[in-house]
Amino acid sequence: MMTLSQAKKALQSSEKKAESLGIAVSTVIVDNHGSTIAASRMDGALPISPRIAQTKAWTSAALAVPSEGLAQFAKEGMPYFGINTLFGGELTTMAGGIPILQGKTLIGAIGVGGSPDISQDVECAKAAAAVLSE
Repeated sequence: MMTLSQAKKALQSSEKKAESLGIAVSTVIVDNHGSTIAASRMDGALPISPRIAQTKAWTSAALAVPSEGLAQFAKEGMPYFGINTLFGGELTTMAGGIPILQGKTLIGAIGVGGSPDISQDVECAKAAAAVLSE
């Protein structure tokens, strides 16, 4: 189980990484069911970034894989093509969502959104994940 205290530390870690990269992002931490534990939107982050971060976190919690892991199966001609529309936009193939495992048990996920370079979202999510795996 992930506590609110742990989630807040993860948010801070994501924001610290974003600051070091010179960007502003939103970060969302969810439990293993995809329900929000903690969320933040840094000053200057895109107004739509909290929704992006939430979708990335929910995708990772629902599937227990990084959000971009769905992309290979969701391309045209693949078994899950169109899955992101099937769920009304609740799933995404965008990078920046990371599941959090305690051993082999899913305890939640992190989603980060809003950077101009999506690899920076991933860096911030990984910084948050590192705190949760301590």
